[in-house]
Amino acid sequence: MSKSRLEAFSDGVMAIVITILVLSIHSPNSNTIHSLVDLRHKILVYALSFFMVATYWNNHHYMFGLVKVINGRILWANHLFLFSLTFLPFVTEWVGDYITSFVPELAYGIVSLFVNLSFFNLSWQLYLKDEDTKKFRRENRSLKKIVISVGLNLLALLLGWLVHPLFILIINTINYVLWIVPNKRLEEYLRLNEKDELEK
Repeated sequence: MSKSRLEAFSDGVMAIVITILVLSIHSPNSNTIHSLVDLRHKILVYALSFFMVATYWNNHHYMFGLVKVINGRILWANHLFLFSLTFLPFVTEWVGDYITSFVPELAYGIVSLFVNLSFFNLSWQLYLKDEDTKKFRRENRSLKKIVISVGLNLLALLLGWLVHPLFILIINTINYVLWIVPNKRLEEYLRLNEKDELEK
């Protein structure tokens, strides 16, 4: 089946998640700088979650550029990935209110791990469906990056439990920096592919 509807649906869900994220930040309770400063933790966690969703959207876009058709397993893997993202607004608001508390930080770390695992599953289903798996493996190195990323998620939870809850937020921030820069090789492949399509 065509992938266009899946991509459109995914774009819509991720846009809604980002919208709900910003709605969780209420305006200051007075007209002073101090009241704005009081919201610093909420704004910080919102920014992290926003760029987390944006980074996943970028990689989702590039990854689907490698395939032309999808199957039922990919549809459900994508739904699971989107389902995991919808938990972000809830844990983001909770951590923003209690940034140094273990349980909210733990919830944020678990959701981050869930998102990573579901994205890994989606990547794997695309890998299995691709008619030329060598092409997918050669051009898309995100499978290895996801394994590293999941390891960092687990390290964040461990250090958050043994040392300090803030380690969960700090390591998850470092984790998503790994994904900000897109795969240059993949970008070039997609650019050449698009050029070939236009020439046809």
